[in-house]
Amino acid sequence: HLVLSIAENNRSNGLYLLPLDAPGAAIIRLVDSWNGVSSYLGTIGDSVYIHTNIDAPKGRVVAIDLADPDPAGWRNVVPESALPIEDASIVGDRIVVHYLEDAKSRVDLFGVAGGDREQLSLPGIGKVSGFTGSPASTETFFVFESFDNPGTVLNFRPHTAQATLFHQMATALDTDTLVTQQVFYTSKDGTRVPMFIVHRQGVELDGANPTMLYGYGGFGVSMLPDWDLRLLGWLDMGGVLAIANLRGGGEYGAEWQAAGARERKQNVFDDFIAAAEWLITERWTSPEKLAIYGRSNGGLLVGAVELQRPDLFAAAGPAVGVLDMLRYHAPSANARSWMGDYGLSEIESDYRAQRAYSPVHNVEPGTCYPATIIHTGKFDDRVVPWHSYKFTAALQNAQGCDNPVLLRTETRAGHGAGGAKPRHMLIDEFAELYAFFGWALGM
Repeated sequence: HLVLSIAENNRSNGLYLLPLDAPGAAIIRLVDSWNGVSSYLGTIGDSVYIHTNIDAPKGRVVAIDLADPDPAGWRNVVPESALPIEDASIVGDRIVVHYLEDAKSRVDLFGVAGGDREQLSLPGIGKVSGFTGSPASTETFFVFESFDNPGTVLNFRPHTAQATLFHQMATALDTDTLVTQQVFYTSKDGTRVPMFIVHRQGVELDGANPTMLYGYGGFGVSMLPDWDLRLLGWLDMGGVLAIANLRGGGEYGAEWQAAGARERKQNVFDDFIAAAEWLITERWTSPEKLAIYGRSNGGLLVGAVELQRPDLFAAAGPAVGVLDMLRYHAPSANARSWMGDYGLSEIESDYRAQRAYSPVHNVEPGTCYPATIIHTGKFDDRVVPWHSYKFTAALQNAQGCDNPVLLRTETRAGHGAGGAKPRHMLIDEFAELYAFFGWALGM
């Protein structure tokens, strides 16, 4: 079959099959309810296996009879559990399920008929990716990474259910003295939120540590303990890195994502503010030593939060951010598909929610805002640069103190997604970002 996945946004899709061995055959409407997200895993005999969150917010794997794909006849192979499924695949006679356990990867193996569950041993606490395969596969590969491991490539063979070392990636960064902690804090409405803190050995809780708080909080994207040299470079300057697992992400399944979308988007900002307050209360840092950073949807997060609580931060770096919420869907081809998270200003309830936090529309003249460096790309066709231009102009015009508001436009690049920005540009961008943060935090 040719497999078709059709989506208007990231909250629902349809799955359809076109038989390739019968010219003129009709499309098989495998998943046509459009009330969740489903992905194709493979076909065994007359059964199609999919991973779906339909009627299972944390996800499940079901087998669907090709002759009768009605949802009433779907068979649970891996039922929904307390742990959300991040992704799944079929490798030989095994279903490989990547779970999230408090924002950390866990991999369980099941037989294709269900049952026979066993946990795959991983090298530690981190993030896995890979396991590409099909029912015909005799082996596959996956990568394990963490804040102190740039990547261990492992070979997995389904008939032994074992993973063996294939390649260890190297790094020039000193990882021996890195320490990772996971903490939990309480958000404004009482929600328990996890956060990772990464630092060098010997940090004292004296309230004086220069700290960068990072987050995203949208589109079901989970902030897992993975290797990101751009962020870890902050540690070599003597800084502390905190990464908050905000609502809007996928850390606890579809319900966690929905709790930070559309009219509930403010929950994301409340979670981020609560993370900053926790870091200050626990004496990791202080408002004079705290910077916030985020990209794209994370740029929206930083822009909104620095307006709502300018007293909490010394510096802010909203990068390639969605900053004009009332017109975000107008300029680029794919932006309207973000409505599942943001809503549309043509809909009154969405407009009222957007207007309450849209960074461009909520700058208050005379307020002392944190020192701010705003990043964009001249050729960004995903989050067009006028978002950043408008926010910069509004913030510069309203700034009520001497804290600078700078705009950095990369004239030779766009959004920078998926490795699209050359390494030398990333080095320039982050060197300038950290120099700015270092100055603002008195490092």
